[in-house]
Amino acid sequence: MKKVIRLSAPLLLISLLLISSCKKKQSAPNLASLDLKRGELLLCGNGEFGEVSFSESCSYETRGTFNLAISLLHSFEYIESEKAFVEVIDKDPTCAMAYWGVAMSIYHGLWAPPEQSVLEKGIKLLSVAKELPKSKKAQQYLDAIGAFYKDWETIDNQTRKQRYAQKMKLMYEAYPDDSEVAIFYALALRASALPSDKTYAIQRDAGKILEQLFVKEPNHPGIAHYIIHSYDYPELAELGLNTARRYADIAPNSAHAQHMPSHIFTRLGLWKESINTNLNSAESAICYAESIAPGAHWDEEVHAMGYLVYAYLQTSDNSSAIAQFNYLKSFEKIFPPNFKIAYTAAAIPSRIAVENKNWKEAAKIELPEIPELEWQEFPWQKALLHFSRALGNIHINELETAQEELNLLRSFEKELMTLNDSYKANQVAIQIKTIEAWIQLKEGNNEEALLLMTSAADMESKTSKHPVTPGEILPADELLGDMLLALNKPSEAMEVYELNLEKRPNRFNGLYGAAASAKQLGDIKKAKYYFEILLNQTKDINSDRKEILEAKEFLKQHTI
Repeated sequence: MKKVIRLSAPLLLISLLLISSCKKKQSAPNLASLDLKRGELLLCGNGEFGEVSFSESCSYETRGTFNLAISLLHSFEYIESEKAFVEVIDKDPTCAMAYWGVAMSIYHGLWAPPEQSVLEKGIKLLSVAKELPKSKKAQQYLDAIGAFYKDWETIDNQTRKQRYAQKMKLMYEAYPDDSEVAIFYALALRASALPSDKTYAIQRDAGKILEQLFVKEPNHPGIAHYIIHSYDYPELAELGLNTARRYADIAPNSAHAQHMPSHIFTRLGLWKESINTNLNSAESAICYAESIAPGAHWDEEVHAMGYLVYAYLQTSDNSSAIAQFNYLKSFEKIFPPNFKIAYTAAAIPSRIAVENKNWKEAAKIELPEIPELEWQEFPWQKALLHFSRALGNIHINELETAQEELNLLRSFEKELMTLNDSYKANQVAIQIKTIEAWIQLKEGNNEEALLLMTSAADMESKTSKHPVTPGEILPADELLGDMLLALNKPSEAMEVYELNLEKRPNRFNGLYGAAASAKQLGDIKKAKYYFEILLNQTKDINSDRKEILEAKEFLKQHTI
């Protein structure tokens, strides 16, 4: 178990301070309304979070704390980064960049849109910073993040993210030799990318900026972290592999830094590496949770568990996947109760059932009771489970119940559209079309079923996955392949399964589907190829999955 380093935070100074960068006296601002996080800095292990040197910090005395805060920020250790920036404020209340740091710590551009309380806090922070002395570059940093917080009541989240990226671009052009400006610009650029843009032009641009910096600063946590986020797509993942294998060593005491490499490992089907890095991430998260709220579980641990279960299932390790689910159900307290926890809590039981084609289990799975989690706030996450229930009921010929589940999915889609969350609404729309397709198949309408399922696969191919998930509950391509096999169309099924494996390498069901298609076609060579891959990636697990037994029997019969 990792140990926690506790760094004491000083009390707020209300006297006048001399700001070294400005050489003039300035009254300490009123901070009472800012709701700033204070307390000991709780850093697991030996506190290694990478190497950062930020030029726009304020007094010399606070530089070390400011750089630590930036390091924490770059690994999305948001709670501790805010506390570190507040420690700078408490030592130097007129340090404008420390308020910028807090505003950045509560802005999670790659995650869910911030709540109203966060946006209001950001406006207050920037209002305080506006009255303080600062350098020209500090003012530009504040103006840039201000472009996100400003007019939040009337301008949507995506537009404000793009405004922030545009402001950072101007800084990047004005300070071409400032690494931190370039790093924050690359992150802002990546955060502004639309999930529907399958050219990944913005992500590629961000990646190129970061790759050039990584050569000069190989131990910088933000550079490595944001390269992974830039290339977290099947088409780009290979570009991020070397960095993924470095990031965990750069910031070894960050739970998020331990987890992030698994985004690339998952894209490339490197299941053992994904399992190992997420086990390390969960351990770091447990260490942190024990220090901040003994007996509670942090969302970073739950997030790592979601990726762990996905990887375990691809290696046929059902016992480890089920153990993770049982562990999750034992939690009595979590923090914070957010979209990441909701996603994982709904996805884990869904995946365990449908990945194993255990349709009876899928038909009756329930949302786990998670402390303090209000499920009505998460329609997208609930849809995962009801999608799985619908599939289960279809396969056990309970079509009336499947229709009820389909109606629930439609209500979730409508709710998400009302919330103007078009991305998640589209994800549910893909599920709806998939369930409609399989109901049509069960009712004997084969052509209509294939049209609907092909449409669902096409819709899914045009949208990128959300960073919170390792992948779809079941990819539409795989389900289309399953339907084609069921309709005795092995040639078309093979084409679909192989396309699926290009985008999702080494998925258990994708490999089996390709092998089964080849077997049905009489293509012994190709069937052996896919069965051998399947057996190789499951060789360390004592599994009773029938697909593995079939693979072993087939290879035994066709060994020369």
